Amino acid sequence: MPAGLSIHIGLNKVDPDAYDGWDGALVACENDAHDMARIARAAGFSDTVLLTADCTVDNVTAALRQAAAKLAPDDILLFTYSGHGGQMPDVTGPDDEPDQLDETLVLYDRQFLDDELHQEFRGFADGVRIFALLDCCHSGSAIELPGASLPETGVRLMPVPKQQEIFERDREFFEELQRSLRKASPDGETAGPPAILISACQDNQVASDGPVNGAFTEALLGVWDEGAFRGGYRPFHRAIQGKLPASQSPNLYTTGSPTSEFLGQKPFTV
Repeated sequence: MPAGLSIHIGLNKVDPDAYDGWDGALVACENDAHDMARIARAAGFSDTVLLTADCTVDNVTAALRQAAAKLAPDDILLFTYSGHGGQMPDVTGPDDEPDQLDETLVLYDRQFLDDELHQEFRGFADGVRIFALLDCCHSGSAIELPGASLPETGVRLMPVPKQQEIFERDREFFEELQRSLRKASPDGETAGPPAILISACQDNQVASDGPVNGAFTEALLGVWDEGAFRGGYRPFHRAIQGKLPASQSPNLYTTGSPTSEFLGQKPFTV
């Protein structure tokens, strides 16, 4: 029998000491993590939940590596994130990121590059299925900076001036990190286990927070309907998309060439 492990990350704020006084306060992200963990447990996953101050780069990578050590081909990892998203310049060039921007998960102690997440996913055995759900801004392919007129309150966007400030402060660290990740994946290679991402929005969009759940997670919970949903990942994505406005259009993105069998499975199937 296949096994399922899940990791759920929810940050209602970040460490202001790490972000030059910005705490990124949000309302619903911890609720999102708890609700996704509840779905996972009901579907037969063993779950790990990391909330706010525990959502450090070390803790997230440790959880991913522990899962990678346990899961074998045909097993499944469910990875969910709820918090702020950001972007920063990608010094490795357009072959890696056509828009020359890396998307980031804004973890408690620093931003976590999409390339870092991809690198962790490549640490899983070939044939492990990976399903990721990201409820944050700029998450369309996070596995273009919005116009300045877009609101920065009530959305899961690290404010653009703060993104630029933090990048300039830590430019040397992030540029070296980007180069080292590039060396670990020569020629832009993205091969690895089959992964399906359903994101809260496109790379050039922002995702809304809410009083109980994020807008994306709220729509997902409604579509899932305590397991009553029938269909595969593509219909699941379309149904969630149908509950949200065009200004926040969830994306379905794949890496590692998921099979038609995987894509056709009911989401959260162990």
